[in-house]
Amino acid sequence: MKGHVYKRGKTWTYTVDLGKNPATGKRQQKSKGGFKTKKEAQAASIKAQQEINEETFVDEQAILFKDFADQWLNMYASSVKVSSVRVRKIEMKRLCDYFGYVKLKDINGVRYQKVLYDLQQKGYSNSSIDGVHSTGRMIFKKALEFELIKKNPTEFAKVPRKIDSVQELETRNKDIKYLEKHELAAFLKAAKNEGLQYDYLIFSLLAYSGMRAGELLALKWNDINFNESTINITKTLYNPKNREKEFELLTPKTSGSVRKIKIDEDILSLLKKHKKEQTEWKMMTRDEYVDQNFIITRMSGYPETIKKIAIRMKRLLKLIKIERNLTPHSFRHTHTSLLIEAGVGIKEIQQRLGHTDIETTMNIYAHMTKEMEEKASHKFSELMRSLK
Repeated sequence: MKGHVYKRGKTWTYTVDLGKNPATGKRQQKSKGGFKTKKEAQAASIKAQQEINEETFVDEQAILFKDFADQWLNMYASSVKVSSVRVRKIEMKRLCDYFGYVKLKDINGVRYQKVLYDLQQKGYSNSSIDGVHSTGRMIFKKALEFELIKKNPTEFAKVPRKIDSVQELETRNKDIKYLEKHELAAFLKAAKNEGLQYDYLIFSLLAYSGMRAGELLALKWNDINFNESTINITKTLYNPKNREKEFELLTPKTSGSVRKIKIDEDILSLLKKHKKEQTEWKMMTRDEYVDQNFIITRMSGYPETIKKIAIRMKRLLKLIKIERNLTPHSFRHTHTSLLIEAGVGIKEIQQRLGHTDIETTMNIYAHMTKEMEEKASHKFSELMRSLK
């Protein structure tokens, strides 16, 4: 590849050949100026020619957002879990809907901010827009590191926050995302007496342990220590398409999620009973059963899916006439609220739930049950009466 340098005004510029455009057959050139000396321009020209020869040269004027975003995603995927890549890919697609065929250099702060506002106008939640913005920041930060852009358009961008109306606020406050103590008792009673096979075991484990649903489904029998009454949590099940054989076992959400938790005799008894029944089933279906040592399985031996647990849960909620939008994760909230009510310290709750940062425990789970609120109000009333 050829190149030459020349003076333009008070600075020096280099031009290099990029070869012929395969689509048009026309000669392509790349120029870059602003160098203070001829020597600087020559050095930059040599470097550019070397990159062209090694096929690592990127034309800063031509690279489209979608092309660089794909490059970034490949780099990102090399160091994170597949579940994280899946989320970022969805968020990246939303940005590509706006910027896909726009050159990186043409995306400025104003243009980027308009996208965030437009997502809000389309009804995306604050958390969804936060995710898109987070992905956008990572993409443009990497583009800046690679010197593909001079300024990062996301640097001063703000995620617009929807202000709830009084009605929306009141409706959301009524929609409690966990089960009260009496509701949990009714739910487990229904699971025991009217539930499908394994319902009582599944929901008792979730309620009594505070595990994430993915952590529960990843449990194998060697994770249970019957002598020490503990469960060892070291992995989570990932199966976004809910297909029987297409699952992966991943490391937990955070480093703190790897933990050992105590369980009581009632749960141990349920597990022992289940293990005995499962062993009998394996013997009956030994030619078809795929034994991978999972605790919560389908009839085939493959692990159950979170979607199936959610369907089972919805059925039981309907039986006890609870109409709130609850999910298997709600048992984690329920477990936490009852630990708080029982007077368990925040540090112990953090360790049991597997939060690396104690602020997560305090921020996400700093709520009390209705019973605790009523007790607090009652105690205050008693105090005021004693002052009269």
